[in-house]
Amino acid sequence: VTADEGILHASRSGVPSVTKDYCVIYNSSWVSLPKSLDNATFRTLENLTSTVLCSSSEVPSGLVKDKAVVVMRGNCTFLEKARIAQRLGAKMLLIASKPRLSPLSDNKTDFEDVTLPVALIRYSDIVDMQLTLGNEVNVTLYSPPLPEFDYSMVVIFLIAVFTVALGGYWSGVAELENLKAIASPGERETRRKKEENVTFTPVTVILFVVICCVMLVLLYFFYKWLVYVIISVFCLASAMSLYNCLAALIAEIPFGQCRIACCNKNIEVRLVFLAVFCIAAAVVWAVFRNEDRWAWILQDILGVAFCLNFIKTLKMPNFKSCVILLGLLLLYDVFFVFITPFITKNGASIMVEVAAGPFGNSEKLPVVIRVPRLEYSASTLCDMPFSLLGFGDIIVPGLLVAYCRRFDVQTSSSSVYYISCTIAYAIGMVLTFIVLALMKMGQPALLYLVPCTLITSSLVAWRRKEMKKFWKGSSYQV
Repeated sequence: VTADEGILHASRSGVPSVTKDYCVIYNSSWVSLPKSLDNATFRTLENLTSTVLCSSSEVPSGLVKDKAVVVMRGNCTFLEKARIAQRLGAKMLLIASKPRLSPLSDNKTDFEDVTLPVALIRYSDIVDMQLTLGNEVNVTLYSPPLPEFDYSMVVIFLIAVFTVALGGYWSGVAELENLKAIASPGERETRRKKEENVTFTPVTVILFVVICCVMLVLLYFFYKWLVYVIISVFCLASAMSLYNCLAALIAEIPFGQCRIACCNKNIEVRLVFLAVFCIAAAVVWAVFRNEDRWAWILQDILGVAFCLNFIKTLKMPNFKSCVILLGLLLLYDVFFVFITPFITKNGASIMVEVAAGPFGNSEKLPVVIRVPRLEYSASTLCDMPFSLLGFGDIIVPGLLVAYCRRFDVQTSSSSVYYISCTIAYAIGMVLTFIVLALMKMGQPALLYLVPCTLITSSLVAWRRKEMKKFWKGSSYQV
């Protein structure tokens, strides 16, 4: 039996009227709650948290008649408490819990004779209610439907499109510098030493996808150990990525270029401070990663830096490699989201299980952009639910956008490939969110992003009669 999240609306009579909402857990198979306050009935709250209500003798006769009563959890079942409260004339039963709120589960048939609403509430909320509203409080229960659309999706959209566009542009800037170095023999050796790019061939693309599949399966079976390996790798990689991103900006600033001698090298002091800052940012996130109120901001900053550095560093040599990479990862995404539920014992998707932390694991993989939901609902009151977008849904199409930008630079095509592919990525993201809202279940974003970006790039190349060159790569890359 699954539990539902609802809202306890408490108000204090008097002038001015003071109200406050609290999270409750209830079971919709036992009782249905109103969808809004317009249809809700208020009851006077009787605080009996000094008792557990396992016997009628614990409560004086007539004390809870036509009232909402709150008692402590423990010593007997919810069903026994509900039947006693109903016999005493109560109209609502709240069970205060000091431990974490857990689902209310009992057989539906056992509750057929129980007509009053039963809900679980945090004991700390009852204490807060007394401090905020006093002892004379009127309460009611309701459960508003989840909003069809949440503005956190807009934030996710802006982050994703910004990262893909900036990563592609940065890759184009690096390509332009390479072309200048090729044209100037004196700069060629210096540029070669600075070059940190890695080129993906079709063979390495296939190997990369195989490694992704193996890693995901290993995470599914050995999550509670491997999750800490992933967290450690993320801290190291994101600190280096943040350094590379900020160092590229600092290099454009003509101030503070004093140097110190160290290990037969001259190092800029500002870069030393930058390295310390980046390491500190990664360490702070690692220590406070489960602090939902603000740690998501730091994770998103580190994640964006990681994606930017990945898109800039990893080069696709031609459109052929892009098609192989995006096509294989599309199949990988669809298989592990839609096909694996038919294989696993519990009927759950391997991808969704790993993303959420299988078997209720509190540690989550830091490979997603997280934004808390902004629309007010019972979920946002009870917990801090997040909208998520995996790094792969940014990096994989971003590699194609970066290739388009480099091809524009090589062929002097006025950014037509880059702009059209970035717009196609944005359209694919919008399509993903529309399907997500209609189907109300997690979607493999690459299912929509890959066709949009590949088809658009192909159409532009075909329209400009450059498909052969676009497919094989420029002569410079060969």
